[in-house]
Amino acid sequence: MTTVVKIGGARAVDPEGALSDVASLVEDGEDVVLTHGGSTAVDETLEDLGKEPTYVETPGGVVGRFTDEETMDVFKMVMPGKLNTDLVESLHNEGVDAVGLSGTDGKLLEGKRKSAVRVTEDGKKKIKRGDHSGKIESVNADLLETTLSGGYTPVVSVPMLGKEKSGGYTAVNADADRAAAAIAGALEADLVVLTDVSGIYEDPDDESTRIDSASTPEEFAAVKTAAEGFMTKKVMAAEEALEGGAASVTVATANADDPISSALAGEGTTLEPGALADEHDAETEADE
Repeated sequence: MTTVVKIGGARAVDPEGALSDVASLVEDGEDVVLTHGGSTAVDETLEDLGKEPTYVETPGGVVGRFTDEETMDVFKMVMPGKLNTDLVESLHNEGVDAVGLSGTDGKLLEGKRKSAVRVTEDGKKKIKRGDHSGKIESVNADLLETTLSGGYTPVVSVPMLGKEKSGGYTAVNADADRAAAAIAGALEADLVVLTDVSGIYEDPDDESTRIDSASTPEEFAAVKTAAEGFMTKKVMAAEEALEGGAASVTVATANADDPISSALAGEGTTLEPGALADEHDAETEADE
């Protein structure tokens, strides 16, 4: 079984324990694909260059980055550049033969570019143009499996390869959690999403209310209700991973000893495919 690990890009996330844990898992013969975020580093670089990061809210209430051309240039410099290279370097120092890949390499992550997005500003719905983003529609699983079978550990970063209406390609931004979800689904892997909290809480301010697992539609509905802020996107990504074929999804803290192994052992909020069973049954009946 392959494990896909996503290390969050928040300032409060320390990747050191996760990288050591990757080394232990690889040494034990496990296949690991590491992915990472980096929004904080992108924002800091933009601010260093005198540009204010732009975030927008969709009509559905989800807040995300608006990636104009200048932001996209910074994104390409920071994500597959500095951050990915730093992680590959650290893994080599842990004794892991790591290979850095961006979503554009070998069409690893591919989908249609979205040049315009629907947003809500001052209570009004608007169309904001000039975006460089996309939704991942396909994953080159063969590239990852070939890399793994050669004894290498892939370290994957967005951007993805966006298909233009003209038929060409452009490197565009994609949500890192959803990228990890797409990869986990394509590999039918366990997905571990490491962040700066120990899981999904019923009360976002109270760690003691952590939800340990969800294996039924009712339990998953409770998880979706509980998720707020940045956790909303992680739950969306978890749902996409399970729909895509992932074996399980666990949201857990990166700031623990052996955080990946602990998450796989149940330390965190674990979501299982059965949580979506009724939705899938309903879709099947509708198709028939």
